[in-house]
Amino acid sequence: MKVKVKNFAVEMEIKTTGMELEVRRPNDSEQVGDCYVTKTGLTWCKGKTTKPKGVKISWDELGQLLASNKTKEAGIRAAKAESSPD
Repeated sequence: MKVKVKNFAVEMEIKTTGMELEVRRPNDSEQVGDCYVTKTGLTWCKGKTTKPKGVKISWDELGQLLASNKTKEAGIRAAKAESSPD
C-alpha cells in the first residue's frame, strides 16, 4: 500500500481536527480509502466514502481489537465474512 498524509493539521499532539491519511494501491491506480486520526479515535472511509459516512472506532475499541493477535485475527475473520458474497 501507499500511504500519504493529505491533511496535516497537527502540532506535537493530535487535536480535534486531527490528520487525514490517504491509502492507495502501490501503483496509484486505486484509492483504497482515507483514515482520519483524531484525539477521540479513527474514522475509516473505504474508497471515496465521505467522512460523515465512514466507520468510527474509539481508541479504547481499537485497543481492545488489537490487544492480542487472537482478537485481531477474530476481527479480521469477522470482517472478511461480512464482506464476502452470500
